Amino acid sequence: MELLGMTITLLVIVGVLFAAERAYPEKVARFEENVIAILMAAITLISFFQVVARYGFNSGWQGALEATRILFAWLILFGMAYGVKTGIHLGVDAIIRLFPKPLFKAAALFGALATFAYAVVLLYAGWLAWFGADVSTNWRQSGAIGYWTFMFDRGTGLDELRYPLWMQDAFGLQDRVQRWVAYLMLPIGLGLLAFRSLQGFVQIAQGRRELIVAGHEAEDLVQQNLNSLKD
Repeated sequence: MELLGMTITLLVIVGVLFAAERAYPEKVARFEENVIAILMAAITLISFFQVVARYGFNSGWQGALEATRILFAWLILFGMAYGVKTGIHLGVDAIIRLFPKPLFKAAALFGALATFAYAVVLLYAGWLAWFGADVSTNWRQSGAIGYWTFMFDRGTGLDELRYPLWMQDAFGLQDRVQRWVAYLMLPIGLGLLAFRSLQGFVQIAQGRRELIVAGHEAEDLVQQNLNSLKD
């Protein structure tokens, strides 16, 4: 029961994303690209102004390093699902392309299914106990959902990031930003990865794509760019 709240939230997010993508695929794609661009821009700007402040004015933001570290983690966690969706994760497909077509498709399906299983295990590994695996029965140590829920219940603050004074006064917030705020992308990113992997599995089964990774396509893209540079 402790994990029910975040589990329902993830299901709602995935459901809304699925419905929105069917109705407005281009807008959803633009939204995902904008999120990634905003995260990258924020990391760059914080790092730039921190360097200027430190070496130019002997000052700076105390929480800059922690902020950029968290934003970079958000970029990875959000970007890995986007990479599966667009097929830009690099993969080695030299061996499986030697297989007969039915076996190649089976290998591609297995890859998508393995990625889905990976995301689900990281979200909640407790279900592995049903198959005799030696996993923790403590819900706090069962995966990303349990860890985030534990942090949400405790309200532990981060080391350096603090709310502005006006926010503390206006909303009665504690001094330090809670860890659950920073860790929110952990279950969301893994939930999106599970969804995109399952989506890729269906697309491969239907013959609408070959793999969930970029294999020889990446090599072809590099060769095209080399040819364009020669021209």
